[in-house]
Amino acid sequence: MSNADEQTGPAATGSVAHRVPDLGALELLLAVARLGSLGGAARELGITQPAASSRIRSMERQLGVALVDRSPRGSRLTDAGALVTDWARRIVEAAEAFDAGAQALRDRRDSRLRVAASMTIAEYLLPGWLLALRAQRPDTAVSLHAGNSAAVAERLLSDEADLGFVEGLSVPAGLDSAVIAHDRLIVVTAPGHAWARRRRSLAAEELASTPLILREKGSGTRQVLDAALGGLARPLIELSSTTAVKAAVVSGAGPAVLSELAVGEELAMRRLVSVPVEGVALARDLRAVWPTGHRPTGPARDLLSLTRG
Repeated sequence: MSNADEQTGPAATGSVAHRVPDLGALELLLAVARLGSLGGAARELGITQPAASSRIRSMERQLGVALVDRSPRGSRLTDAGALVTDWARRIVEAAEAFDAGAQALRDRRDSRLRVAASMTIAEYLLPGWLLALRAQRPDTAVSLHAGNSAAVAERLLSDEADLGFVEGLSVPAGLDSAVIAHDRLIVVTAPGHAWARRRRSLAAEELASTPLILREKGSGTRQVLDAALGGLARPLIELSSTTAVKAAVVSGAGPAVLSELAVGEELAMRRLVSVPVEGVALARDLRAVWPTGHRPTGPARDLLSLTRG
């Protein structure tokens, strides 16, 4: 029996979302129309028959018309229900097209990952993380831009990178961050340098007064050293990569302050010597960074999780 007399149409005010049934209800109505059975429609959609009945009644109240006549022989659409079903089909088809488009966007996003990293992280940590990511996402193409921490921030803020890694003491403006590792800077020289034979630690004043082979301003290494020495570090040469700094030190050009991560092999082979220093804070955090309010997703999120493994 129809319950049209009980219906009260909704006022055509407010958001359309409050006046139009949700997709789940429309899909249920389409299933009833196709199967001729409320119970069959409920089974197809994985809900109970009482839940299906409740959803149909709720939709009828929302629209203000009877949609389904129920009887022991099954369920059939009312004239109004048949008309609403035609409209519902268009809405569901549009929703399916929307979903397919969104999935295509996700697939395109997940097919590439743009990473920007400061030099030490790019050279000594990222290769292992990217190998692990490739095992998880073999179809994701990764591009890596290595530069100083300031350059990493610029690429993220101009949407030229999806995830970045920096080494400085502070987080560049406009970025959120998470600490992923810890590092320490150490003073290194060639074995023939006078400091390699000294028996007492360097004082901060002596380090600050000695010309050093330095990374360029804007690098995380330089930022930490300048902070530790109050901006008094004296450049003998300024170079734009850790590899270039190491090569200059090994050649005997002078001492340098470098990441402990970057000189392990040279110290083990005695190509470089570590010089103890006191009164200088050279510890630093290594951070993953991304634009404020845009938490990494897809392969960027997966890479971030691997850095904490």
